[in-house]
Amino acid sequence: MEDILRPIYQERASQANTLGVLMIEKKQKEMTVTDTFDSVMLIVVHEAKQPVFVKHYTYLGKKAALHIVTESQLKKWILLGNNKKIFEWIYNGRVLFDRNEFVDQLKMELKEFPIAQRKQKMGLEFAKLIRRYMDGKAFFENKHYLDAYNDIVHSLHHLARLAVIENGFHPEVTVWSQVKQIEPEIYKLYVELVNSEETIEKRLELLFLASEFLIHSRTEKSIQHITDVLLQKEHWSFNELMENEELSIYSVDFGMLFEYLIEKNKVEVVNIETKSPSIFHRYYKVPEKNKQNS
Repeated sequence: MEDILRPIYQERASQANTLGVLMIEKKQKEMTVTDTFDSVMLIVVHEAKQPVFVKHYTYLGKKAALHIVTESQLKKWILLGNNKKIFEWIYNGRVLFDRNEFVDQLKMELKEFPIAQRKQKMGLEFAKLIRRYMDGKAFFENKHYLDAYNDIVHSLHHLARLAVIENGFHPEVTVWSQVKQIEPEIYKLYVELVNSEETIEKRLELLFLASEFLIHSRTEKSIQHITDVLLQKEHWSFNELMENEELSIYSVDFGMLFEYLIEKNKVEVVNIETKSPSIFHRYYKVPEKNKQNS
């Protein structure tokens, strides 16, 4: 198989722009990892006009996919966690070419999971968790129980991923298998929500009570990345925060997260006078009592 596909990746491996080449082969029980293709060739390049370029091939009655990805796009996927199969590809892909040990160092970095990256990923998962949790709560209060159920399942998934990251691991495709070992309490909540014979209203009611504590106990550690940025200035306007390169990764979840943090006294509102009477500019800072813990 590799002999047949070699000409496809060999030409690119000889180019100075290419950092690494990996081959991922389909496993019968994990067909979705390769999007059902028999083989996937992942080529990481330093830079390219397109961050992602994909080409499909047919050979001997089988199908193969070529993915050419820039280094910056790959690292973005790793940070945002929005391409889960990329972890499987890097962990288990067969290395066919590795310029200056790029792939080897990448694998080592994923394994060690540096504190700075961990803080960012925890912040991202926490923001998504709060968005889903708050939306679910609003649906529940308005008696839209199926919509609430959908959001709460997603919020539990983000809580599970958060717990995995907190313990120093990258969440994998089979995140619930990880959580069952690492945080059985969260796993149990999920199982009870899905399998309970109680009414959907009762299930949600009990889950909101249990989730409140689990979320509250993780807030301080989960927002450390945001707190570190806030401490760089005395106070910030919301637009300044949105334009900050470090915080831009939070995207549409940032507004909801910030209001939640204000409500929980993790962020303080600073009102500054405008030219109009009774109207104030709204700025934000870390409360004095929280600065000592940062």
